[in-house]
Amino acid sequence: MRRHLHLFVTAARFDLLEHARNRFAMVLVALFIPSWISLAYAVIPSRPVAFRLRATGQLLAPAGNQITQITGAINAVTLITGFMMFAVTFNGGRFDRRLAMAGYPRIHLVLAKTTSLALASGTIAAYATAVTCTAWSPREPVQLAAALFWGAMTYGALGVVFGSLLRREVEGMFALVMTSLVDVGLQSPLASGGTGSAAVQFLPTYGTMQAATAAGFTHTPLTGDLAVQIGWFTGAALLGLLVFHHRTKDALATRSPFRPPWRSRRRQPARPARPASTPR
Repeated sequence: MRRHLHLFVTAARFDLLEHARNRFAMVLVALFIPSWISLAYAVIPSRPVAFRLRATGQLLAPAGNQITQITGAINAVTLITGFMMFAVTFNGGRFDRRLAMAGYPRIHLVLAKTTSLALASGTIAAYATAVTCTAWSPREPVQLAAALFWGAMTYGALGVVFGSLLRREVEGMFALVMTSLVDVGLQSPLASGGTGSAAVQFLPTYGTMQAATAAGFTHTPLTGDLAVQIGWFTGAALLGLLVFHHRTKDALATRSPFRPPWRSRRRQPARPARPASTPR
């Protein structure tokens, strides 16, 4: 049991260190989130925007700058988390494969990535919620943070998938940006007026958008929509797991119990010298 815990902690520590070394992501978290949310509140007019919340059927008319803050927070949180997980997966993919081929248990590598994703998503979601609360008071801030958290988890899992499948960084960044733009843009009440099309139910952050909007302007708990978002995360995580398994499948044939280098190097007993052959 202690060995498994040690292997998990070691893998999680490497993932967290890789996140900490991504200085660009740290700058985005520290500056982009408050800047984008504050600009949305200051620039967008505060006149009411009427739309129907699809999850409950309620007709809402919040201030335009407030609903823009919510959609902006979703967009920022998902993009940053997806970028962080894409960078870790893309840069550390070869190292993970080498560990797997050396016999390092792959379940520990997967659990470590999930743990680092959860810690990053929780921190970013709480930070974005706190910044939003400095401008106005959402009705249900805990539900808002939970919605942002599961949206971030979903895009973090998508970042792992893109980092495992795509060959170049620019391809992964373009895929993440375009996915988020289409996803959040089609659901934005300002852009689409709370579209009534049933197609939006199949977008990656549909559950997050519905739960976050309800948290901002109603007291209605939308646990069902959070469950939908958890389902999206589960599907993306399973896809990432399948990709990781495919890329390390050769380890099944060569796998051996992982031992630290200092334990695997054992002195071999000296072989007795073979007697020299005598000439005939």
